[in-house]
Amino acid sequence: MAYDLTGKIKVIMEPKTFGSGFTVREFVVTVEDGKFPQDIVLQFVQDKVSLLDTVSEGQEVTVSFDIRGREYNGRYFNNLQAWKIAAADGAAGDNEKPPVSDSDVPSDFDDYEDDIPF
Repeated sequence: MAYDLTGKIKVIMEPKTFGSGFTVREFVVTVEDGKFPQDIVLQFVQDKVSLLDTVSEGQEVTVSFDIRGREYNGRYFNNLQAWKIAAADGAAGDNEKPPVSDSDVPSDFDDYEDDIPF
């Protein structure tokens, strides 16, 4: 069963590769939940770890993931295994600032005369 969540990326960790060749990369998404925001840890595995290269910390994203669970030595563990990530506005990796135009320069500099000969 697939789930989606939308929030802001708080942290993107470095990929970890284990001796067996298994690769995992975790990241944290902060989700607004009323009065108390929740920091949710998700992970990409194997060939999906590179999907985190298309987004950056502080960016609003929508993540699609599955819940995975397993038993190990009598203890039970859950993972939120992501398989898709996109910018919340639909354009992954689009964080660029708009260009500065001449109209953004304060008007105090319009009448400024320069004494420098070059």
